[in-house]
Amino acid sequence: MSNDESLTLENQLCFRLYSLTKLMNRHYSPVLKKLGLTYSQYLVMLVLWENNNTRSAISVKQLGEQLDLDSGTLSPLLKRLEKQALLSRFRNTEDERCVEIKLTNSGCQLKAQAQNIPAQMFSVTGMSQDELHSLNTQLDSLLTTMKTK
Repeated sequence: MSNDESLTLENQLCFRLYSLTKLMNRHYSPVLKKLGLTYSQYLVMLVLWENNNTRSAISVKQLGEQLDLDSGTLSPLLKRLEKQALLSRFRNTEDERCVEIKLTNSGCQLKAQAQNIPAQMFSVTGMSQDELHSLNTQLDSLLTTMKTK
């Protein structure tokens, strides 16, 4: 590839990923709207639902690490979800500096309404299960490589 070709928009991996992210968000938006969630809130709820299977609370710090979000971004998300009565925030009794999050009954019940979202989103990809698995593996590898650089 020549220098001129390397600087075309169509040859930029970042642009493809950016475009795909925007498109995925457009597909998620109407589905999540029915649940009263934004895409970012949905990601928080996914972590909390997964975490709820193993223990009852997760720290804001752990949640931020898992979602790769800083507290300035995460705090307003959590406040809105708390206003919706989907989670509660509280200070850890052993370390007052640590804020923990726990799903409310409403937050737990919302999981049942969200069960079909992954299948709905998979259906718009036009990919087979094997193709999607392969793509996820490649993206995981890319993430791992880029985190170490």
